[in-house]
Amino acid sequence: MRKDVLEMIEGNEDLKNYLRLQPIWYRRLTRNPHQIQKMETEAVYFFKKSIPDRVSQLTNGVQMASMMISMFQTMNAVK
Repeated sequence: MRKDVLEMIEGNEDLKNYLRLQPIWYRRLTRNPHQIQKMETEAVYFFKKSIPDRVSQLTNGVQMASMMISMFQTMNAVK
């Protein structure tokens, strides 16, 4: 694997972990080092760090907080 590609992977913890979980990328990057951008994109989706995933996580968090607030309000109204 080219040294610049290896340095880029070593500098990014997510890419390093993705490469360990998907070892086929060793071969792909050795044969075609320009596919590093494709690997970065796949790693973002694999670790659910894409924009749609983050929006979904935020929405779920807001819904959970809203449910907890309504539950506390209901408990206080009963007393």
